Amino acid sequence: MYSTPSRSPIFCSVNGRQGRRVLLYRWLLGALAGFILISLILAPAAPAMPSESDEFTAAIELLKSRSFKTKGEAIERVERSGDERAVRVLEALLKGELYYQKKEKRVVYARQQDGKYQLSEVIYGAELGSVPKRTLKKISINNKLRKALRFAIARLNLSAHDPKVRLAAVDQILENLTTDAAALLEQARARENDEDVLQALRLGLALHHLKSDDRKIRLEAIAVLDGNPANPVRGALQALAAQDPDPEVRDAAVRALAKIDAKLKAFAVIETVFFGISLGSVLLLAAIGLAITFGVMGVINMAHGELIMLGAYTTYVVQLVMPNHIDLSLFVALPAAFLVSGMFGIAIERGVIRFLYGRPLETLLATFGISLVLQQLVRTVFSPLNRSVSTPSWMSGSLEINSALSLTYNRLYIVVFSLLVFAALVMVLKKTPLGLQIRAVTQNRGMAKAMGIRTQWVDALTFGLGSGIAGLAGVALSQLTNVGPNLGQSYIIDSFMVVVFGGVGNLWGTLVGSLSLGMVNKFLEPYSGAVLAKISILVFIIVFIQKRPRGLFPQKGRAAES
Repeated sequence: MYSTPSRSPIFCSVNGRQGRRVLLYRWLLGALAGFILISLILAPAAPAMPSESDEFTAAIELLKSRSFKTKGEAIERVERSGDERAVRVLEALLKGELYYQKKEKRVVYARQQDGKYQLSEVIYGAELGSVPKRTLKKISINNKLRKALRFAIARLNLSAHDPKVRLAAVDQILENLTTDAAALLEQARARENDEDVLQALRLGLALHHLKSDDRKIRLEAIAVLDGNPANPVRGALQALAAQDPDPEVRDAAVRALAKIDAKLKAFAVIETVFFGISLGSVLLLAAIGLAITFGVMGVINMAHGELIMLGAYTTYVVQLVMPNHIDLSLFVALPAAFLVSGMFGIAIERGVIRFLYGRPLETLLATFGISLVLQQLVRTVFSPLNRSVSTPSWMSGSLEINSALSLTYNRLYIVVFSLLVFAALVMVLKKTPLGLQIRAVTQNRGMAKAMGIRTQWVDALTFGLGSGIAGLAGVALSQLTNVGPNLGQSYIIDSFMVVVFGGVGNLWGTLVGSLSLGMVNKFLEPYSGAVLAKISILVFIIVFIQKRPRGLFPQKGRAAES
């Protein structure tokens, strides 16, 4: 047996300190164990994170059904869920981008890429990589479901943060304005603060109120729609003017229709003016280079249209070189087209035209032959087929003034571009030494040569400048039409008419002539047709030249007077 050691004061002091430490450690471990136990007990009562049992996920699972009726119920449940993922799911279903995996039975987004499908989860949004088509099953829909999807997306988008999205949602609902849809628009109007969206909401509610049994409500709706040129308004008012039993309502509808028709006529005139200015801008770009060469050298250049064509093909080639930078390619194509067409122009002048000065008929025949050679060259290099040039995103779409009037961005940009080219050319001719020499040669070639100006050098640079501007016209035309070997032939005759009508060698005459002929052509087309309109303009030019042989703004100088 062991005897109990004696407890000295020092030993008792050390043993007590260790005991307190042990008790403290035991207390801490006990508290931690109790906390863990309480957490485990209370965990089921805590709010659960969204899981596969929530309303949204349950609706997604229903989409895998073969029954279109069940899918319709799933669409309604997705919309009712209020989930932020709902709009994306419904849009993917409408676009045919919603699938489910045959093996995992999981609904996914799928986008075709390089022969395979790039997947991402619907529920959690995780990327799943690419898989072959055979592992997927597309969630199919019919026309009824497509209609339901469009209106479900529109209803959800009424609460979007972006006013443009809300406006598009209202326009979508107006296509099928039911009583339930009108109630939805009424709710949206109460919380809307954007003026454009509010106007669209008032329009939709007024259209709905036209069907009211209350005569006073119908009259108030007509007052709201009075003079509104939106497409649904005119049809609804026509029906009301023809069928409403109340004569006062019919008269109000007739008066509102008269105001709408007057506005539509005014908008049609504005649109025609815009298209006339647009056509005039194209003619200005096509003719301004011809005006310079014809005015300085007296050369009838029948290959001018092919120089325009070369500029258009240069734009096409630049886009082939920059397939991933279409928005920037046009800024590269402009100087490239100017240089390409300008170099071809200088080569034509130095190689052929300089030997034919003073013989206009032979110059005409020679440049006509050059035009055929250039056309065949393009057919050999690019094939006879037309080529399509992509429009940059910043030139796509249109500026909507209202529902009855919109101006396309590509034509707006071309109008601005043509005026900038015109202004730049005027500055070159007025403010640079080359411009001074060109004007001297234009007014009196013999005197300019006697003063030491190298007229042959001026002729070459002038022809190159005019040809380079023709290349810029080709860049502009590539944004309006397809690029083909015969592109320039469509504008060469019109270009000569502009130059002769405005005054040979006069830039301001070319500006006025191009805009005038463009406007007249567009105003004649609705009545006579495109072909007869051009014939009428040609007859007018012939008669006009008989009265004013030197055009609207005749060239000044001794050479012009002789």
